[in-house]
Amino acid sequence: MSTHRLIHLCALVLALGSFGLTLWHGLEDRGVALAFGAFVAVGELTRWSAPQPGTPARHPGPQPGVAAPLAAAGALAYALLGQAAGEPTRHGAAQVVAVVLAASLAGCVPHLARGQRGTLDHLARRVLTVGFAAVCFQPLYNQGVFDAWIGPAYALLLLALLALTALCDAVLAAATARSRTGWPFGPLLQDELRGLLGIGSAVCATGAVMALAVAVAGLWALPVFCLPLLLVQLAFRRYAAVRATYRQTIASLARATEVAGYTPAGHARRVAALSRAVGRDLGLTEPELTVLEHAALMHDIGQLSLVDPVPAGATAGLDPAEQRRIALLGGAVVRQTGVDPAVAVVVERQADPWAEQPPAARIVRAVNAYEERARDAGPGGALAALEELRLGTAGDYAPEVVESLARALARESDPAHGWVTHG
Repeated sequence: MSTHRLIHLCALVLALGSFGLTLWHGLEDRGVALAFGAFVAVGELTRWSAPQPGTPARHPGPQPGVAAPLAAAGALAYALLGQAAGEPTRHGAAQVVAVVLAASLAGCVPHLARGQRGTLDHLARRVLTVGFAAVCFQPLYNQGVFDAWIGPAYALLLLALLALTALCDAVLAAATARSRTGWPFGPLLQDELRGLLGIGSAVCATGAVMALAVAVAGLWALPVFCLPLLLVQLAFRRYAAVRATYRQTIASLARATEVAGYTPAGHARRVAALSRAVGRDLGLTEPELTVLEHAALMHDIGQLSLVDPVPAGATAGLDPAEQRRIALLGGAVVRQTGVDPAVAVVVERQADPWAEQPPAARIVRAVNAYEERARDAGPGGALAALEELRLGTAGDYAPEVVESLARALARESDPAHGWVTHG
């Protein structure tokens, strides 16, 4: 059984058991349960699902960070709630899972109606992480284990539990992506943890504050203390929109070679998408993948400086000295656009001997050569192009990049691990 199916199965068992126990014992503290359930449902309704800017549009891809921060904070606050307005609560871990799942399902209805992908993974992670937090806190709290923890010590306890829960969620997200895509687990986990440093830390802090505030001030604290997180969510959306616009600008610059007739239509886009897949297979992190994709989009921009276009834009067959000249011209153009200087370095170094190249430049060179050889070769051209690259690993192409390219192409033809480039 694959990892993501195992995660779904564990979440299903926990959900069914929690619903059964809640129905058997009845709903405790109904007002509190309804308030937190409504809060989680509203948070799910405001969930956004935009992938990381520059990520190829495929499913499933890793999307570091928290897509529904309001719902996550409310669910965690309910899992760590011991009192409401000074009165001890009586709900247990099973009721926490049942209420959060029911509210999440209600809030996900519009997303499911739109056919939004990744909802099942999202719900499975929500059930398991909230269940983990509730099981760690509720039984011990109800037994009086935390009675001696007062003031700052109690707040630090909640933050520590939330940090462990966030780590659990990151591991589940990375494991799910690893199972669905076959990408290395380590870089996927790094990306998830990096996302937690942003809005994830705000979710944990807000969850702890809401649990403490409701314990003292009652349920009116929920709408008051959710406002800062709502503003953070809006800021992250704007940041994502800015990054998406930045990526679109780079893609528009890259299409200049196609408009001018120097390269075939869609060449830069195909090279960028396949380069990113190879980079992910080789374990590059999200920032490195972004640089790689932008460099792949602009790898041919140096051809705009040529008086006579290269036939079909196929630079891989040119003399090495001419390839380096075009690459240096391209790097100079990139530096004038205000794009990240790291992108210019990759563009400049793409024609160097592979042993002297940075990893991103090795990937762009090999993928560009493959795409040029395979695009007009007809049936069997892809295999022939890949074999030609393998024969060139002695001096032109990095062997590990060529083998990673072969794995990425195998995934492209596999429905379970396939990816689709941007249109």
